[in-house]
Parts: sequence; structure tokens; C-alpha cells
Amino acid sequence: MSTPKKGSGTGNIAQNRRARHEFFIEDKFEAGLVLLGWEVKSLRAGKANLTDAYIMLKGEEAFLFGATFQPLLQASTHVIADPTRTRKLLLNRRELGRIIADVQQKGHTCVPLSLYWSHGRVKCEIAVVKGKQMHDKRETEKERDWQREKARIMRR
Repeated sequence: MSTPKKGSGTGNIAQNRRARHEFFIEDKFEAGLVLLGWEVKSLRAGKANLTDAYIMLKGEEAFLFGATFQPLLQASTHVIADPTRTRKLLLNRRELGRIIADVQQKGHTCVPLSLYWSHGRVKCEIAVVKGKQMHDKRETEKERDWQREKARIMRR
């Protein structure tokens, strides 16, 4: 019986908490990413940032813009690494069609929510979202505080 290697790249890599705060999540999808070798090594080390990332749809393809994968010094010595390069997302045609149809509605856009490992491959959870107004953000904050308070009361 073998135990998984420590740091073998299981689970979550990066979260986009800002997207969950600023948008209502309408629909979620799982997409693969086209990556270079140094980017995979960087993700295994957890050096990814999705805070300012967004998804651009061009023709029948989807691309991840603005995601920063910090290059490791020892892994990318012979390659000129671009930390914010555009990365292609891998989706099937039916999912891509649904995303394009949803994004064409007024007020909707597509953003990445998280990066994670699935069976040794990097996956990006993307979502079709609608922007929140300021009062919606305050309402979400109140609801979160109430849930936290309710959990405290139940523990006592």
C-alpha cells in the first residue's frame, strides 16, 4: 500500500475570491488549460494568481487572460517565461456554445473561479456571472455574518 507523495499536486491551486464577492454565479464549467512545462512546475509549487483574470471568447475558442503564474528560478533557466501570457482553455463544443450564448446577454461575463488538480491535470473552474450592485454586496456580507454567528450559537 503506497501513500501519496507529499506535495504531489493534489487539490486546490488558486482561488479567485474577488470574483465570488463581485459577481452572482449563474453557471459553472470545468475547462482544461494548455500549459507549458515551466507553468506546470510553477503550479505544483502553488505560484498562481487569478485575482485580475478574465476569460475572452474569440470565435469558437476561449482564452484565459490576466492569470499570473510566477516562474520558478530553477525550473525556467533556459526559457524566457511570460507570467501573464494568454492561455487557451479546453472546452467541448456544446459547453462553449452555452457559454457564448450566456455571455451575449446584457450584464453577463465569464470569469475563472479556481485552478485545481484533477487526475494529474490542471483544471480551471470557470463561471458565467452577472455583476453585483453595491447593495447586493452588502446583503451578501450580512448573510455571511449571520451564518457565522448562527454557527457560533450552535457550537455552544
